[in-house]
Amino acid sequence: MEPLAALKLRSVELQIPRNNEDHHTQEMGSTKLILRRGQNFSLTLTFNRPYQPRNDHLTFVAETGPEPTELLGTRATFLLIQTQPGNVWRASDFIIDSNSLQVSIFIPASAVIGHYTLKIEISQDQGPGVTYPLGNFILLFNPWSTEDDVYLPSETLLQEYIMSDYGFVFKGQENSITSRPWNYGQFEEGIVDICFEILNKSLYFLRNPSRDHSQRSNVVYVCRVVSAMINSNDDSGVLQGNWGEDYSQGISPLEWNGSVAILRQWSARGGQPVKYGQCWVFASVMCTVMRCLGIPTRVVSNFHSAHNTDGNLTIDTYYDRTAEMLPTQKPDKIWNFHVWNECWMIRKDLPPGYNGWQVLDPTPQQTSSGLFCCGPASVTAIKEGDVHLPYDTPFVFAEVNADEVIWLFEGGQVQEILAHNTSYIGKAISTKMVGSDQRMDITSSYKYPEGSSEERSVFIKASRKLLEPRRDSSTLLDLLRSEGFKDKPVQLQLRLARAPMWGQDLMLTLHVQRVPDRAHSQDPIGLMVRFCAQALLHGGSTRKPFWRHVVHLNMDFEKELQWPLLLPYSNYRNKLTDEKLIHVSGIAEVEETGQFILVLKDFSLEPPQLSIEVFERAEVGKALNIYITLTNTLMVALNNCTMVLEGSGLINGQIIENLGTLMTGHTIQIQLELYPIKAGPHQLQVLISSSEVKEIKGYKDIFIAAAPAS
Repeated sequence: MEPLAALKLRSVELQIPRNNEDHHTQEMGSTKLILRRGQNFSLTLTFNRPYQPRNDHLTFVAETGPEPTELLGTRATFLLIQTQPGNVWRASDFIIDSNSLQVSIFIPASAVIGHYTLKIEISQDQGPGVTYPLGNFILLFNPWSTEDDVYLPSETLLQEYIMSDYGFVFKGQENSITSRPWNYGQFEEGIVDICFEILNKSLYFLRNPSRDHSQRSNVVYVCRVVSAMINSNDDSGVLQGNWGEDYSQGISPLEWNGSVAILRQWSARGGQPVKYGQCWVFASVMCTVMRCLGIPTRVVSNFHSAHNTDGNLTIDTYYDRTAEMLPTQKPDKIWNFHVWNECWMIRKDLPPGYNGWQVLDPTPQQTSSGLFCCGPASVTAIKEGDVHLPYDTPFVFAEVNADEVIWLFEGGQVQEILAHNTSYIGKAISTKMVGSDQRMDITSSYKYPEGSSEERSVFIKASRKLLEPRRDSSTLLDLLRSEGFKDKPVQLQLRLARAPMWGQDLMLTLHVQRVPDRAHSQDPIGLMVRFCAQALLHGGSTRKPFWRHVVHLNMDFEKELQWPLLLPYSNYRNKLTDEKLIHVSGIAEVEETGQFILVLKDFSLEPPQLSIEVFERAEVGKALNIYITLTNTLMVALNNCTMVLEGSGLINGQIIENLGTLMTGHTIQIQLELYPIKAGPHQLQVLISSSEVKEIKGYKDIFIAAAPAS
């Protein structure tokens, strides 16, 4: 009998289109095999003769990272056998068809994510083996797998938090929240490779590449690495923050439409940080990276967000008697809004009950374990005041729960407390509604209702954990033990009389009401109200006043009064930042008692609105006409207008056009022809920026039909 010829590999078919579809990665293209752990994939091997299980021994080897080893979990070797149970690498369920062999390979849900090489070693009995390369693949987390730590048991939520490549950032003020479109673009060409490039430039990788790779099976570890790498405070991170007002060396944070241009620029320049980012840019780019890697992620905005550096759960702000908000040397601040991420995961490192949404914040506010990163902090732990749990839970708890204490400052020292606000911080916590462009308020997942017994008891529980061990004098605990402040004889409110448009005079109304309280005299009282308006910076601080006003009022008992206030455009024209935020404050002095009463109003000025129209059915590869219209409703011309269009599935990269000057009252109409690239729901984002107004944004949701079969 002739000896059996040695089995030799002739070809391999990785079945990329089928495997990528099975693994929900088909949106990333069909040129690379991109898989998710906790799932099987198929490949077909063709040999010089039929495979004979009794004589031929096939050993598969999967490797990732530098110097892969089985001990570190970066190398797996497994034989071809018919069945093998358990959450381990295995090749089974094979079908022999003439000289071909179809094999199903299972990747355990605990596998390290990354770029893999796959090889096969063929041997007969005791003879030496011959190794053949089979190809490469990329491995991602798998939120569809019940065994993966990122498992999310809802197809609707998976479509939103993994597959949706666009969304919104909520900005502005608590009472006038604006939505800004953002192109995440996690399936755009090259983005998945850039995501792993980010991991490979982290300090963890540079210190110990093999150990870093071995920990990439752990979603908590990967999230912390990415959180540190989106900012560039410690490393060759993606974005450089800039909270000043000089963006001449880069691009203003207001002028980004999406993540793709940022990530591609960072990669193309060898890891040089992209200029510039602020919180919503950091969080939106992190959302792209996380969704691309397979971790369900959303972008969350917190209005009146505390940055409490000393951990005392109070933020102090200071005013003088002319109502001017004063600068402070303390690093504590209250952001108008702050934007972070929530990622969905099981927390095996915590006691039971803290799974689900976790806060991750890539904006560099302060260090965590020596690096500028934040989280994951369990949202449940934040709500329950369990601030002892990792990671960075006390910091996030303070962002949504700190108290604001406002002081009157005169003669170099504080005179009295003007207000103690227990419910000012952590308002209207917002994210995009699932399957909709609307805003969803998720404040109740972070804290109990303001003023409820549960909310105050959680606050006191957390404050005792944070403050009592330090035995220092705490403003907060003094306030908690005090009996509150003297009642005020009048209530003051500042309201906008009409929508505040940039480039127009601003109309406000002061509402004054005598409080019907027996503790106060029923005689008329006199009020001297001093007003002050200042440019408000995103970080909560202000510039010098650009408008002052004084009003004398006499108030009879149980009477109400409405006093109009005019803030002329000429006063604020050259005084605001690009975000067009104004802080109006008033301090009323009661002439009979010397009491001081504070009233505040923050607001952002609205830019002109642009409209985007599409009148025909969108189809892959077929010309689609887009009509963009902008009318300059301001009192000044808009100079150096530039338009940037972006939209995954609609445009490759960006379309940029210079529009010149748009005079007051004039309208510009732009017609563009696009050739859609991908079927399904997509979004076109449009930004028009000018020297006067940096952020005029609009969007259009467009459903693109597949090209008809030829």
